[in-house]
Amino acid sequence: AAAAKAPVKKNPKVANVSVQLEMKALWDEFNQLGTEMIVTKAGRRMFPTFQVKIFGMDPMADYMLLMDFVPVDDKRYRQVILPTSQRLAGGYAFHSSSWLVAGKADPATPGRVHYHPDSPAKGAQWMKQIVSFDKLKLTNNLLDDNGHIILNSMHRYQPRFHVVYVDPRKDSEKYAEENFKTFVFEETRFTAVTAYQNHRITQLKIASNPFAKGFRDCDPEDWPRNHRPGALPLMSAFARSRNPVSSPAHQNGTEKDAAESRREYEREAAGGTPLHAEAAHQQLMSRVLSPALPGGGSGL
Repeated sequence: AAAAKAPVKKNPKVANVSVQLEMKALWDEFNQLGTEMIVTKAGRRMFPTFQVKIFGMDPMADYMLLMDFVPVDDKRYRQVILPTSQRLAGGYAFHSSSWLVAGKADPATPGRVHYHPDSPAKGAQWMKQIVSFDKLKLTNNLLDDNGHIILNSMHRYQPRFHVVYVDPRKDSEKYAEENFKTFVFEETRFTAVTAYQNHRITQLKIASNPFAKGFRDCDPEDWPRNHRPGALPLMSAFARSRNPVSSPAHQNGTEKDAAESRREYEREAAGGTPLHAEAAHQQLMSRVLSPALPGGGSGL
């Protein structure tokens, strides 16, 4: 048998980088329920938003930050409703549900990468604040020309976060494998859906998403007794302690993205996609990434 390939020794510019996932307690809570993320033809933002705090960069070096999404397995899933386990006051049927394998995965979607819009930037800039991927959108449109991440509905995915050192050497493509570091947080994996399948996920998203205020303002009696926002574990602490979902653009006074997120939830409330129902970087990236990132050049 051929000898295993020796691990690539990373450039010190990335070898010492470490990353902390923000809102980990909330991600854990979603993960315990089985996180679902909506995909639409127009593209839908993730919630929870993928946010990280970065340590160990060279403050004066340039880095690019990017994300991609890889299948967890080669299966396609379907949701089945199990027998009603509890009937709450007011006749609300509290169902439990389960994911079952429905067959082999659909053909792979076009592999895409989402670059953080501030890339490239100095290590000092990345480390001074929480980095938020709040412009990233998920779509199921195979012909999407907006640069959104294309996913198959009813398939499971693992987000991956990559830190890429922008090597100033002219022959930097020779060192591509040395100049990046990948971070995977298993608690962020999710099933892509066109409509939420698990009503507990719907409720947790409404309870914890700052742009879902309109849903929380409805009659509290509409909530299942043990699943009202105030009863959700850690929600009150989360509301007090979490960092606002914001990008540098928000901090500079631009509220365009916040308004867009609100509009997405207003469309859902109006019945568009009911919560309860069914470049400039390219040349640089070709130099610093090459086919070196996990998954091969075709996917990245």
